Amino acid sequence: MSKIRVLIVDDHALFREGMRALLQSYDDLEIVGEATDGREAIEKVGELSPQVVLMDIAMPVMSGIEATRRICKETPGVRVLVLTQYDAEAEYILSMLRAGAKGYISKTATGLELVSAIRTVHNGEAFLYPSAATTLVGEYLTRTQGDKSDYERLTDREREILQLVAEGRTNREIADTLSLSIKTVLKHRTNIMDKLGFQNRTQLIKYAISKGLVEMPRKIKED
Repeated sequence: MSKIRVLIVDDHALFREGMRALLQSYDDLEIVGEATDGREAIEKVGELSPQVVLMDIAMPVMSGIEATRRICKETPGVRVLVLTQYDAEAEYILSMLRAGAKGYISKTATGLELVSAIRTVHNGEAFLYPSAATTLVGEYLTRTQGDKSDYERLTDREREILQLVAEGRTNREIADTLSLSIKTVLKHRTNIMDKLGFQNRTQLIKYAISKGLVEMPRKIKED
């Protein structure tokens, strides 16, 4: 069985020695070399042809982010697995993933978790340590909260009226259904038009259909 060729990149000698001792105990892994910074990592990738690079982020001379970007660009067959203490920092996670890293794991992970991550990225799959995945989900939700869709910007009452308009109800029917005055219904309809950028009822109906609010509109009645 061929072994997975691994390069360890970290500026702390004791950490590299510990990683080498740990990983050498697995029959399917081979440590082909070590590097102390990003620039040396690029050189060693060219010299040693590793299949997986364990990459730290914060290093002197050249950061792991820049080294990852260059390695993934120049030798796309190499899989970079980030091994770092910054496991809950969205900025670092996103930067490394954009640079081309295939996995992200914390230095607090167990040996079995690290080996599993190495095997996963070597097989062409992505790997995210649970804390990193949680951080990314939180970042995504934070960003999307400020980027609501046009439908989400409507109030509950406006959505109700949009639904009834799409069903072909007249203003009088909508007013009776919701126990509102016609004047209030017209005001809500105007607000809906403004928020969605529409000019007439036909556009509202088409929009409602596209959103799955109704399958087929009733015959449109004149107000």
